[in-house]
Amino acid sequence: MQVLEMSQVIVRNSQEIDQIRQACRVAADVLEHMAKELRVGITTHELDQFARHRMEKLGAESACLNYRSGSKVFPCYTCISVNEEVVHGVASLRRTIHPGDVVSLDVVVRFNGYIGDNARTIIVDPVSDEAAFLVQSTREALYHGITFAKVGNRVGQISNAIQNFIESRDLSIVRNFVGHGVGKDMHEEPQIPNFGRKSDGPKLKDGVTLAIEPMVNLGGHEVDILPDGWTAVTRDRKLSAHFEHTILVTHRGPEILTICKN
Repeated sequence: MQVLEMSQVIVRNSQEIDQIRQACRVAADVLEHMAKELRVGITTHELDQFARHRMEKLGAESACLNYRSGSKVFPCYTCISVNEEVVHGVASLRRTIHPGDVVSLDVVVRFNGYIGDNARTIIVDPVSDEAAFLVQSTREALYHGITFAKVGNRVGQISNAIQNFIESRDLSIVRNFVGHGVGKDMHEEPQIPNFGRKSDGPKLKDGVTLAIEPMVNLGGHEVDILPDGWTAVTRDRKLSAHFEHTILVTHRGPEILTICKN
C-alpha cells in the first residue's frame, strides 16, 4: 500500500472477524502451496497460474487481479517479485526462476466478501550468505513488530520497532509502501508504516485487523517503478525481501490469522 495521510483504526465485530479469519486461512493455504511449487525452471507465470487454480479450488478469488491504481490495472493473480524487485512484481512467461534467486510471493484473496493477505520471501538453492541474512532479518522483523500490536499501543510502536530492528542490522526499510488494515477491501485503515516514531498513528483497539509487512533492502531504501507501471525495484538493484501476516489485535495479545492449517 502506498503511503497516504494519517488514518484511524476500524474495529471489527465478531461476525466480521470470523469471515476475515476464514479468508486468511485460504490466503495462507494458497501461499503455502505456491511456495512448495517454487523451483528452478518454473516461470513466474506458471506460479501465478498455479495460485489461480488453488484459489478456485478453495472457492476464493484473487484480490490482486484487476486491482486499480489510477489508470493502471494489475494483470496477475498474485505478486511475484524476484531479487531486486521489492513488491508488485508482474508474472511473466519470460521470467524463469534460477538457482540462488530470492523470490517474494504475495497472496491476497477475497473469500466470502472478505480479504486475507500474506507474503513471504524464499531463496532458491544455493543460498548466499547475504541473501540468507536479508531474508531471515526481514522475517524476524515482522514477528518482532507483531509483538507490539497490542490494545492501547499506537501504530507507531509497531513501525518504530520494525525500523529499529532492521536498521540495527545495517539494512534499509522501504518507505514508499506500508502495511494497512484488512477487511472487505485489500487496503483499509489504518496505515502501518515500517518506520516512524512510537507516538505516531492511532491507538489500537480490540478487534482491529492489520496486515503488517516489512519490505527490506540489502542496500539503500530508495525504489523505482518499472515501465510496467507496477513492479517496484531497488534503485541500486540490490536484493529485497518481503514478509507479511494479517493479524487480529485482542486483549490477549496479537493473533496471527494467516497461519496455514494444512
